Amino acid sequence: MLVTMNDVLLPAKEGRYCVGFFNAVNVEMARAVIETAEELCAPVMVGTAEILLCANPLERVAEYLIPMAKKASVPVCVHYDHALTFEKCMEALKLGFSSVMYDCSTEDYETNLEKVREVVKICHAMGVTVEGELGHVGDNEGAGRLENPSDYFTDPVMAADFVKRTGIDSLAVAVGNAHGDYKFPPKLDFERIETIAKSTGLPLVLHGGSGLSDDDFRIAIEKGICKVNIFTDIDKAGKAGIEEGLKNGAKSMMGLIPYEIEAMKKVVANKIELFGSVGKA
Repeated sequence: MLVTMNDVLLPAKEGRYCVGFFNAVNVEMARAVIETAEELCAPVMVGTAEILLCANPLERVAEYLIPMAKKASVPVCVHYDHALTFEKCMEALKLGFSSVMYDCSTEDYETNLEKVREVVKICHAMGVTVEGELGHVGDNEGAGRLENPSDYFTDPVMAADFVKRTGIDSLAVAVGNAHGDYKFPPKLDFERIETIAKSTGLPLVLHGGSGLSDDDFRIAIEKGICKVNIFTDIDKAGKAGIEEGLKNGAKSMMGLIPYEIEAMKKVVANKIELFGSVGKA
């Protein structure tokens, strides 16, 4: 069933477990995520991000994700992640996404706050939930890499003010995490996570989940993380599945699809089990 972010994250916050958000840039990824969630009777979030629209435009993603979510036997929130413009947020809203993240984290504090608050008012009027980001989660490489990531960590006092004034439903935090492949083991600021969770009262979101250790996840969830974003891990698993299919003699794209989906399902299942959301649907 298609649900909002609050429908899955508020119970997670209360039950001290986490819900996985998996980017699904094609139907095979969407199948791997939703079918695994159904098999494990787990709530799940699925969607895409603005940076991934080069693989499939937002309209195309909506055409397969939203019907699949509606038909699912478990709660599925269809979320548009890291929207960078007001216009893209509105496009996601019109296409039927049940949740959006408006990422203005590179703006100054007041600009971030005002832009996000405007989107919250519109989305809430339409029954759609909103995620914001305070501090800034950079990348592990490329143009988004931060020289001193700790300079951009989320401030707990500012977070409480941001949440109160914007009305967001969840908050993405910068606590030592980063997008993409980690070159070195990250060191998450668990004390900061706990303080922000207490100061805001909201479900917290950890971006850059691919590559973190099992212990990182367990402690972060214990401290207040209710949503973890995963893409790199399932993306790489899909590629490995295709390579396995080729190795085993698959001679067509159709022949490779089962290998691709099965490999991604194993990763999704591992994350859902690790996050503690098995049987929570």
